[in-house]
Amino acid sequence: MQTRELLIIKQHQNSQFDHINQRVCRVSGAETAWKMNFNILRSIFLFCGLTLAHSGVNTTEMNPYHPDMCNLLKDFGAVTEKVKSMETRLKETEIRLKETVTRLKDSENQILELQSKERTKIIFSATAGRGDAHIGPFNTDIIIDYKKVITNFGNAYSPVTGVFTAPVAGVYYFTIFYHGGRSYSHYLRIFKNNEMTVITSDHKTESDGADNGGNAVFLQLEQGDQVYVSMAANTYVW
Repeated sequence: MQTRELLIIKQHQNSQFDHINQRVCRVSGAETAWKMNFNILRSIFLFCGLTLAHSGVNTTEMNPYHPDMCNLLKDFGAVTEKVKSMETRLKETEIRLKETVTRLKDSENQILELQSKERTKIIFSATAGRGDAHIGPFNTDIIIDYKKVITNFGNAYSPVTGVFTAPVAGVYYFTIFYHGGRSYSHYLRIFKNNEMTVITSDHKTESDGADNGGNAVFLQLEQGDQVYVSMAANTYVW
């Protein structure tokens, strides 16, 4: 009796063990199947990734410029052209500015020159200073040296040589007067450098005792031009 019960219990245990073993096998098989499916899926994804990458490489080789890249390059080219155009305009503006600066400097120099002229006062007045002694007559033309200087602003007149030298360019006014007797002729000339400009003269006469004369002139002089009074040969003045 006990042996039979033990056999039944053993069979029952064996049946449970088989059932559990079957369940374990099913679980193990499911796990194995899941692992296999996962590996398969992973292989599929890897293959798809490689295929897409390869497809992307081929697409890049066949179509080197993506539509968005083409638009980007077009925009970049347009910007480059605009930059070049701006550079050209900037260079032109720079040239105009340099020309303007040059003109401004020239204008400034002219203003400074005019201001310098305004500050430079050139005035002189002088006489022969011989008293009662007359000058001449001489066998040749001479430059009269007006030795007695009354005024000489700017020191442009030299009483030693009788020559006025223009210190700055401008328009100058010169005037001369003389007094003479009847014994000889009178003949004075104002020269600019070697050019005669005006004269004053009187012929020898026995009808009057003395004569007075003079003349004046406006001269446009450059810096360094010289002006002097020349008396002709065989004439004289007091």
